[in-house]
Amino acid sequence: MISERQPEAKTLSIVAPFKGDALSLNKLFAGKYHVRIHETLYSLANDLGAGTGLVILTEESLLGGVVPLDEALQQQPSWSDIPIILLASNNGRSGRDTEVARHRLPSSAGYVIVLERPLSSASLLSAVDAAWGSRERQFEMRDRLAELAEERGRLKILLENVPVGICFMDGQGRPIISNPLYREYVPGPVIPSMQPDPTSRWIKLDATGKPLPADMFPGARALRGEQATGMDFCHKREDGSESWMRISAVPLYDEGRAIIGAASVVLDINEEKQAELSLRRFNEELEIQVQARTRELNTAIEQLRKESDERARAEEQLRQALKMEAVGQLTGGIAHDFNNMLTGVISALDLIKMRLAKGRTDDVERFMEAANSSAQRAASLTQRLLAFSRRQPLDAKPLSINRLASALKDLLHRTVSEQISLRLDLCAEDPWVHVDANQLENAILNLVINARDAMPRGGTLLIRTRHEPAKNGESGETGMVCIDVQDTGYGIPENVQDKVMEPFFTTKPIGQGTGLGLSMVYGFAQQSHGRLIIDSTPGNGTCVTICLPENAPSSNATPPPSRVAVAGQGQSILLVEDDDSVRLINQEVLQELGYQVTVAVDAEDALQRFKQLPGLDLLVTDVGLPGMNGRQLAEVVQQMQPGTPVLFLTGYAESAMDQADFLGPHMQLLTKPFTLDLLASRVAAMLASDPVDVTAAPLEE
Repeated sequence: MISERQPEAKTLSIVAPFKGDALSLNKLFAGKYHVRIHETLYSLANDLGAGTGLVILTEESLLGGVVPLDEALQQQPSWSDIPIILLASNNGRSGRDTEVARHRLPSSAGYVIVLERPLSSASLLSAVDAAWGSRERQFEMRDRLAELAEERGRLKILLENVPVGICFMDGQGRPIISNPLYREYVPGPVIPSMQPDPTSRWIKLDATGKPLPADMFPGARALRGEQATGMDFCHKREDGSESWMRISAVPLYDEGRAIIGAASVVLDINEEKQAELSLRRFNEELEIQVQARTRELNTAIEQLRKESDERARAEEQLRQALKMEAVGQLTGGIAHDFNNMLTGVISALDLIKMRLAKGRTDDVERFMEAANSSAQRAASLTQRLLAFSRRQPLDAKPLSINRLASALKDLLHRTVSEQISLRLDLCAEDPWVHVDANQLENAILNLVINARDAMPRGGTLLIRTRHEPAKNGESGETGMVCIDVQDTGYGIPENVQDKVMEPFFTTKPIGQGTGLGLSMVYGFAQQSHGRLIIDSTPGNGTCVTICLPENAPSSNATPPPSRVAVAGQGQSILLVEDDDSVRLINQEVLQELGYQVTVAVDAEDALQRFKQLPGLDLLVTDVGLPGMNGRQLAEVVQQMQPGTPVLFLTGYAESAMDQADFLGPHMQLLTKPFTLDLLASRVAAMLASDPVDVTAAPLEE
């Protein structure tokens, strides 16, 4: 019997009563085919099915009779002709033995290959491959027939359910394939001649209201080779009712372009036709309503415009209020910290004044140190504010990150507690960046202090440098150099991770932090065209990463000049400062050092005094001056006396944020506040490195 079970794979069935034959054949084919071994034809017959790919029989398997095999083969589908390879024994009569072995198989075995033994494995494999290929083509035919049957079924379902009438007719107008809806409208054949059309009783009028001749019916026209599309008719039903329909028909051709029939489609448009009149009346009424509604909408739009303007004004007021609130919070934080620092300065100066009035000089130095410490803290706070706002002047130069980290190691060791293990993990590539070294040092130190405070009971602090290449290897893109400051502290709570870079926000107790550390680092990274990344898990620690654009050092890069402080030799200095106190102090310092100092309160005053000088060795000017600023003044002076060195002093000047763009030849920048020693050293260094021929007469304006 044929099993209805479909096997998982097409099988190569072998019937070999002798175990030696079965083992040899299985070993030969098992690696390439799905093999099943049967001892008798009965077992084969029970297993024979649509999934059987090929049968190999030894002549000994036929001795018990072939009736079961015959019955199983007769029950195969019509497409199936299972190839059978019969391995016959050679008794010295080659041709006769082969013929006898073939006649032992039933007549139902149509595809039989008889091979005489002994034969080589290659010959047997070749015969099996050829037969298997033939069987595969049978399977392909079976699948194709199944697909065609499915397509025919789907087409029938489609024709039966499509909401239009469809008909394919032969060259005489007789329907070959049609669906019920088409037969309802056109029950008879279409006659392409001039004789009366037997379907005329179903076709009453054409779209113009006149009777349509039979030969003008779309199907008849298509059979004459015309394209008849979109023709409207009024169909009269047997009950006397009328219904509008639209009929289209196109001719069908054979390969030689001869007309072999036509395809016709009938579409019920009764609702469309009935709706035309209703639509016409509706359009007239709608036009009146639209005009009235338009007037209402114009009024409503005008009202909405007014409301929108009012809403925009309210939103702008709200944004302004929020800005003012933020400014208030910022101002309050700055005022709190500055008041503390100014108290230290003012109180220390008052104590010094009282002691000097009494003629006592003991402890004056201690009070001076206290005042200086408070002033330095105020300067640091201002620097952090400028860093956060990305308005601090940066002195960017090529810098090796590894060398900077190594140089900071001793300072960082002194900064953290003994319970904290500080480790450096430096990148093997020794990456370089183009940044302000002092600001980067401050940023790293701030991060280390934060990490130290996050590990009050000790832990591990890792400073890691690494290189991130450009993404996707894009040409023109530079990589990033990253400095990781990673601790094993208690981490940042998730509910405040979005706020840690806001100015004056701190998680430390009152009095232990200004809240400007991370905001300063963030501002510095942004101003240096980099970014700041914070990765923190509460309980597991925090890793803060400064990423800066990679910038390889130029071959002619030179180290910055060292600070030198030497006494002046009467060189001429023009000092321009609009603040009276600062101008007085700087003038006294420079004169104490042995320079000839001429002072001016603004650029116009400076130019007048410059013209009266016999020569000028150095221009020291504030950047932010009333009227012409310090940078413009420097250009005018250098035009009148080429090569004049210029030292800019600035507390905040947006145009001086990037020194590389701001400074010209023979120009340097010193950021306020600064120590008097630093001012003296810078002036001496500039006069030593940029001598000016004072005997040259200045250029006329």
